[in-house]
Amino acid sequence: MSTNALLPNRPLTVAILGASGAVGQELLQLLKERRFPVKELRLLASARSAGTRCSWNDQELTVKEVSAAAFENVDLVLASAGGSVSRQWREAIVAAGAVMVDNSSAFRMEAGVPLVVPEVNPEVAFNHQGVIANPNCTTILLSLALAPLAARRAMRRVVVSTYQSASGAGALAMEELKTHSREVLAGAIPTPEVLPHSLAFNLFLHNSPLQSNSYCEEEMKMVNETRKIMGLPDLRFTATCVRVPVLRAHSEAVNVEFDSPFPVQEARDLLAAAPGVQLIDDPASNRFPMPTDVAGRDPVMVGRLREDISEPNALEFWLCGDQIRKGAALNAIQIAELLLPA
Repeated sequence: MSTNALLPNRPLTVAILGASGAVGQELLQLLKERRFPVKELRLLASARSAGTRCSWNDQELTVKEVSAAAFENVDLVLASAGGSVSRQWREAIVAAGAVMVDNSSAFRMEAGVPLVVPEVNPEVAFNHQGVIANPNCTTILLSLALAPLAARRAMRRVVVSTYQSASGAGALAMEELKTHSREVLAGAIPTPEVLPHSLAFNLFLHNSPLQSNSYCEEEMKMVNETRKIMGLPDLRFTATCVRVPVLRAHSEAVNVEFDSPFPVQEARDLLAAAPGVQLIDDPASNRFPMPTDVAGRDPVMVGRLREDISEPNALEFWLCGDQIRKGAALNAIQIAELLLPA
């Protein structure tokens, strides 16, 4: 590891790009909660959001319009404003000498850009050239559960179905779900504006663009990012992504085939000891993870472990994780913490 891979050994000037969004607001909260060494905090967003006031650490801060000058003397940029914005400002950020931890999909699959889940592959973070990519929310949650199992037995195939909350589409989608739910209960027919269909008492297949192979973009993010994070470029992997009427936590049904049988109790013990994972697995009470268990919390909760009755080498399990927190903001800050000098 070269010393210039680390952040400076002093209180840092930190910029949040996309400060007015749901993830940006969570970043603000987590910087304070985790006592990240911030000397100065700059809140940056589009011209539309400029002027917004935010309270942070007993300070009143004003969101400024992003510009090249805004990155002068910045040590760390936590970016969560979308891929086009990240691509637009990457050169200015790197030229200013800052490290950019980017929450968009812009650089995740770019050669030379580390794609990091700190509990899974922390070592790759130090190979950055100014940009580190934060994986997709569903990928982060899944990788925490896969990593301890894959370390014990080789994985052959992964099949995942996701149940993704409104938070994955941002703060406006969360508000739309609340509004539409009230409208449906009042007997009205809601009109979607943020999402393509109303989520109130409804679900629909993920609305990201379909690719030439008939998988949507969100599904292919899971496939490609999981392979990169796990260091398994040929891993057989398939996913189906669904948007469901939950405010802010994603769930996933996972089937993993290994090269030999994997006793359920062994898997349970590994997951119970895994960093970032909490086991909720009580078959006697039929009690397993729910989105309400993880909302606003750090751990990914895993349960319903069982042997696949159709394949003796496969395990099935269920997981839930907060999309805004570990699925986005927390993972980004944990990446930055890796770069802090000891």
